[in-house]
Amino acid sequence: MPRPIQAVIHREALEHNLARARAGAPGAKVWAVVKANAYGHGIERVYPGLRGADGFALLDLAEAERLRALGWRGPILLLEGCFEPRDLEACSRLDLWHTVHCEAQIDWLAAHKTGAPQHVLLKLNSGMNRLGFSAAAYRGAWQRLSGLAQVDAIGLMTHFSDADGSAGVSHAMAEFDAVTRDLPGERSLCNSAALLRFGAERPSVRGDWVRPGIMLYGSSPDHPAHSVAHWDLKPAMTLSAKLIATRELQVGDSVGYGSNFTAPVPMRIGVVACGYADGYPRVAPTGTPVLVDGVRTRTVGRVSMDMITVDLGPAINAQAGGAVTLWGHGPHGSVLGIDEVAHAAGTLGYELMCALAPRVPVRIE
Repeated sequence: MPRPIQAVIHREALEHNLARARAGAPGAKVWAVVKANAYGHGIERVYPGLRGADGFALLDLAEAERLRALGWRGPILLLEGCFEPRDLEACSRLDLWHTVHCEAQIDWLAAHKTGAPQHVLLKLNSGMNRLGFSAAAYRGAWQRLSGLAQVDAIGLMTHFSDADGSAGVSHAMAEFDAVTRDLPGERSLCNSAALLRFGAERPSVRGDWVRPGIMLYGSSPDHPAHSVAHWDLKPAMTLSAKLIATRELQVGDSVGYGSNFTAPVPMRIGVVACGYADGYPRVAPTGTPVLVDGVRTRTVGRVSMDMITVDLGPAINAQAGGAVTLWGHGPHGSVLGIDEVAHAAGTLGYELMCALAPRVPVRIE
């Protein structure tokens, strides 16, 4: 039989989270962000649940090709724009929108031979200091673009560096408004955190297009300050496995490599068919939450390549073959948020989603 581990992608959760994004930004259109292979979920797997979006946003041309192959005929946005001049040929062929964040990209457009003008989003660096024109250079870039026959429409765009705090958003908005005040074009500003915190109450923040990413997959963008339950989001991925053995420990018995966990009392542990080669975080310490038969318990000892060990004290009836939920939906209506696991491991839910290993079988539910 196959090794007892699998991931499940939940279409209903994706649809729910997309609806939550729309409700949080009334009147705005929605880019469903599917970069990094839909945050590890798989573009083909999430498409049925997210096809109700107004557009898809991603990073590379191969992902755009996959969306077109699925039958999507609406807008697709390249969030980092083109990486070399010949990418513009693919933008023309695939009818892509693309971000312009530097002078070189404008030079490439000016030299591009096309019969169909392109739709671009001009990006302002409002404090992230990664991509985008400075406030001083932004209007000059807009003037250059507006004079090109190769450009059809120019959207206005920025990305919040501190979307989980009001002060950071207000500062970025003040700069964005000052630079773009009299410029025409649709505006796109909000990521998941800004959308959830400010989208409903501040029209200028939500703009014309919002760009939800992590919230679509059922992770809170500001955990641990707020949980997915607080934001009414549902996990779109469940990683589950089974117990493949149980052991009785006596006081002083150690568990796993390095013997860094020692039983303080007699206890029963279970061995789970999941390890860091499946995408579970190797650095997850003893105490990382896990569900066994829907009962909340904890990991003990180090994570191995193919196995982890868990405390069966709370799950008194658990036996080999029992259900283990590493994150997501468990038996009997139980839920373990991926953010809780990530927080225990000192990372973010984003990383765990993207780290799901190819060897893990995936099905859509």
